[in-house]
Amino acid sequence: MDHGQQTGKVRDVLCFSCNAALGQFKDRPDVLRRAAEYPEGNVWKPTLVAPGVCQRPS
Repeated sequence: MDHGQQTGKVRDVLCFSCNAALGQFKDRPDVLRRAAEYPEGNVWKPTLVAPGVCQRPS
């Protein structure tokens, strides 16, 4: 049974893996979106901020 982290109310029935993933992401849609984009390789590319200095997205 899946429940809301804030409310504790039951939302639906999920498989164990999906329910555990939602729990790890703390039900944060912004984090879930970034995680979903990760396999595409677009979000995590570093940005060159100065010669020889790269910054990764936070």
